[in-house]
Amino acid sequence: MHVYTCIYRCTPAISRALFWRWSLAPSLAPALSSRKRVSERPVSTAPVLVLVDMATCWSRSVIIGEISNFVAYIYAPAVLVTPLGALSIIVSAVLAHFMLKEKLQKMGMLGCLLCIVGSTIIVLHAPEERSISSVEEIWEFATQPAFLLYTASAIATALVLILYCAPRYGQTNIIVYIGICSVIGSLTVMSIKAIGIAIKLTLEGTNQAKYFQTWIFAMVAITCIIIQLNYLNMALDTFNTAIVSPIYYALFTSFTILASAIMFKDYSGQSASSIASELCGFITVLSGTAVLHSTRDPETPLITDLYTPLSPKVSWYIQGNGELWKQKDEDESSPSFITILRQDYFK
Repeated sequence: MHVYTCIYRCTPAISRALFWRWSLAPSLAPALSSRKRVSERPVSTAPVLVLVDMATCWSRSVIIGEISNFVAYIYAPAVLVTPLGALSIIVSAVLAHFMLKEKLQKMGMLGCLLCIVGSTIIVLHAPEERSISSVEEIWEFATQPAFLLYTASAIATALVLILYCAPRYGQTNIIVYIGICSVIGSLTVMSIKAIGIAIKLTLEGTNQAKYFQTWIFAMVAITCIIIQLNYLNMALDTFNTAIVSPIYYALFTSFTILASAIMFKDYSGQSASSIASELCGFITVLSGTAVLHSTRDPETPLITDLYTPLSPKVSWYIQGNGELWKQKDEDESSPSFITILRQDYFK
């Protein structure tokens, strides 16, 4: 079962990379590789076609990937599934190296190796999934005092971060937005796992839709997902992805493991050596993720207008005798000259 979990966790990255390679990249290549080709296309349709291709590719990859994640949480404990999310980072890096021709540096290879070693340790020492017969049983886990205390603490922490810290420090402190995503994300995983088990039991013949607990878990999941995605997008818009990804992975995985250990008692019955080995595996994966992201090239700004010339801007000044005098952008223009801004192609 743990092998299937690894496959489910790798599927999101594989689907994203393959759809980029086969669906999106061919449509973007003609538009971005040559300005002449872009100019030959109708002005009103070229950007629209590219955006449609992007939306189609994104929706397909997201649907396939999230279904795989959903199935993984049904059949395996969260303390196993969540840390193995690092496998998708490895698959993305390797496929990008071969398909998108993105260079994978030596330190990036070391990061991939650390992630593989850590994931192997986690799989070998992970606890087995608890057998659950109904949603009511999950509801009993969710209403035990220890998990209620964790839920109250998580909500209180999220409210403090949202209402007080985010308006004041959100644009300067990366922990604020990522902390909100991670704390709320742990509750999201618990609700999603409950919904997944309910769907599995329903498909097996035991209808779980008749229990009100199923709908409560669904409402909690939808609310938490909306909050989580909102603040994750804010973090990605404000800070560099190479910094956001490893920090978010570390915090989200840590809070999810803690929530699952409290709610489902995943570590009950395990020896101290197994628990220590799994923690060491998680630290190894975390180190590999940080190393892998540290080797990424800095992000370049996205060009939204495909028709804008890529050449620099040059100022031309008409002097009194009719001669032209060229000056660079960073130089200050003389008030006695008339400034004309042009876009030179230097052909």
